[in-house]
Amino acid sequence: MMDAMEFFQSSAGEWRSQRSTHHLAFRQAEVGDSNIQVTALAADDERVAQICKMHEVDPSRAAGGAFVTWHGSMSWDKDDENHKGSTVFAIVPNPENPRQGLMLRERGYAETAPVAGHFEMDDEDGLLLITEYETMSSIERFWFANPNVRMRTSTVKRFGGPSTATFCTEIRVAPDAVPEVAGDQAAATEFYSALGW
Repeated sequence: MMDAMEFFQSSAGEWRSQRSTHHLAFRQAEVGDSNIQVTALAADDERVAQICKMHEVDPSRAAGGAFVTWHGSMSWDKDDENHKGSTVFAIVPNPENPRQGLMLRERGYAETAPVAGHFEMDDEDGLLLITEYETMSSIERFWFANPNVRMRTSTVKRFGGPSTATFCTEIRVAPDAVPEVAGDQAAATEFYSALGW
């Protein structure tokens, strides 16, 4: 059984993500893509300690964390919009059950302010992350279809406003292994087949 820190260690590396976001109020879907870089951080990393202090949590309780950067685009983007950024996570497990605890973030998924969410690992080693913001709430689930394919679903509910649901497929980028799938359908088919799809 995997704990949250092991999940992030397994997520370390570069990923190419394909996203479909459903805007429920408009009954329309928007597609996008991004490149994501995940670096696992040790418990004694200064960045983990800083995030803990930001949330007034004793850094000695942290099991580690991750530094994540992303750069992507969505089909409804305006000229001045970009989906680029970075954040640091700190994982603070429950002493009685390391498969549950706090996920401290420098910036959230649905809002850019620092936020603390609650995580738990489910029976299939999927990582559930539940976060309450000032104006909305989100539920995310991450899981591995295999070591090189990670899936993610998320729902964001805005208080008194519209909700969105997102599904992402993330393929690990390995040198000399990933074809330019957008321009080579035959290579893409062969690649996905090799991953067990």
